[in-house]
Amino acid sequence: MNLETSPPLAETLGVLETAALLRELTAGLIALDDFDEALSALVRITRDAIAGVNWCGFTALRAGEAAGVAASDAPMSGLDDLRYGADTPAMDAIRLREMVRAENLATERRWPDWTARAGEFGVLGVISAPVDVDEQVIGAINLYASRPDELTTGHQLTAMLLAEHAGLLLAAVRDRQRRSAQADAQDVALLGDGVIGQAIGVIMTQRGCPPEDALEVLRSAASSLSIPLRQVAERLVSTVSRPRDN
Repeated sequence: MNLETSPPLAETLGVLETAALLRELTAGLIALDDFDEALSALVRITRDAIAGVNWCGFTALRAGEAAGVAASDAPMSGLDDLRYGADTPAMDAIRLREMVRAENLATERRWPDWTARAGEFGVLGVISAPVDVDEQVIGAINLYASRPDELTTGHQLTAMLLAEHAGLLLAAVRDRQRRSAQADAQDVALLGDGVIGQAIGVIMTQRGCPPEDALEVLRSAASSLSIPLRQVAERLVSTVSRPRDN
């Protein structure tokens, strides 16, 4: 290796650290279908993975809903909660659609009320990066440090990559959550459907299982036979309703 052209060790470690963080986030969020649970996992993983970051928070704005908050440490949630005021680094990041950084909150003149609260928690540095999730949700991920000048330009690069990656992961979580809700609504409708409801009742009686499991048995049969669910239900109901020969 050419020592004159190789990157500084700190820079190399920063790249490796960021890559590890993104991998861990993917593994932690890939199977989740609850948005609030995903936010909690996001801030917890981020806090633990980035050197120099003592706490992490997320401020989420959802259309038609109150602002959402996630904090890696419960006492810190007030820093991201807009009920305490909207003049915050997170809201600046969301409004401006750009990263906001304050290296030393002890000398910071922006967000005076928020900065006073941050000081009470021992926060002396912050980076807020905007996160675009989907057409209904936007937000900001917030990195907090307990020492001034701890958050560097390297942390800014990490925050930028983190925000982009988190946006994609959270969008996928939202999509899975919508699909799950639609499937639940469909299940409720099917359970109340005449012949399908009767077939589910038959399976519940035969197997001693709950309605959700009985519906899954019907679906499995329809898939195996390559025929519509209603047709399977009709056949089953017809079979059990047919008079037996004495």
